[in-house]
Amino acid sequence: MTGSGRFITLDGPGGVGKSTTAAALTGFLTSHGEQVYTTAEPSHSELGRFVREHADRYQGATLACLVAADRHDHLARDVVPRLDTGVTVVCDRYVASSLVLQRLDGVPQQYLVDLNAGMRMPDLAVILTADPRNIAGRIAQRGATHRFNRDPEAPTRETALYKEAVSILRGMGVRVLMVDTGVASPKEVAERIAGFVISDLGTVPQQPDSARRQGASPS
Repeated sequence: MTGSGRFITLDGPGGVGKSTTAAALTGFLTSHGEQVYTTAEPSHSELGRFVREHADRYQGATLACLVAADRHDHLARDVVPRLDTGVTVVCDRYVASSLVLQRLDGVPQQYLVDLNAGMRMPDLAVILTADPRNIAGRIAQRGATHRFNRDPEAPTRETALYKEAVSILRGMGVRVLMVDTGVASPKEVAERIAGFVISDLGTVPQQPDSARRQGASPS
């Protein structure tokens, strides 16, 4: 017996709290009886690691194509097999991040839309946001993790571009939830997202133990 799991993605400017929120959301859904798998993009595959390690070297359309290639591989090897067995997948960064970060890199919006055409869209795309000044403060405190963080104007530019990304995704029929992380704790943010997931997306059909085990660790 197989089912269709829910695909939830988390995007937002660097320093907005995506990884912390992903962990809190996973914990909350798991505590409510769901089988949840947390992942990220670039992925943890060999190709994904290459993208992470060379994101400063490759830029523009080259980097955008590498990210898209990793996304195709990630979906085929990691995400879709779990969704097909009824597992909820929470992904830290997805298409929305491409529509923003590669725009910062000078890639035209339509090129990015076309490049991601045919990708499996999330059941819920969560866009985390906050005051750009707060984001800049968090980045300064933790340190820049990639070249986009090194631009002091990046938080303001990213925040504006994510608003455009929300319009694009909604135009594609994707459900989008925007959450301000500047006025709530990670636990509160996760609970708000989980509440939306449960009330608006419905519960995932329960799978037999064998199917759940297969979904948790596909080959």
